[in-house]
Amino acid sequence: MFIHIGQDTVITDDEIIGIFDMENTTVMKSTVDYLNTAEKNGEVNNVAPFELPKSFVLSNTKKGRKIHISPVSVGTILKRTESKIPT
Repeated sequence: MFIHIGQDTVITDDEIIGIFDMENTTVMKSTVDYLNTAEKNGEVNNVAPFELPKSFVLSNTKKGRKIHISPVSVGTILKRTESKIPT
């Protein structure tokens, strides 16, 4: 299923490796280093560059690893993934 993560960006739920809160995870130097390295390697997609980032979604695509910086909160993205799971 497709999950909307902000602006005009959608990814499939089977590509998602993890969804992380920007405020809580970027206090760790290792996370900041990881994001900086990914940006230098062209692996970062800033979904809404003019909005405050609230989360980042780590995904594994056919083209490789991608990190999507999103203005959508972790809770909202999780709710969107849960609503796509058949009961």
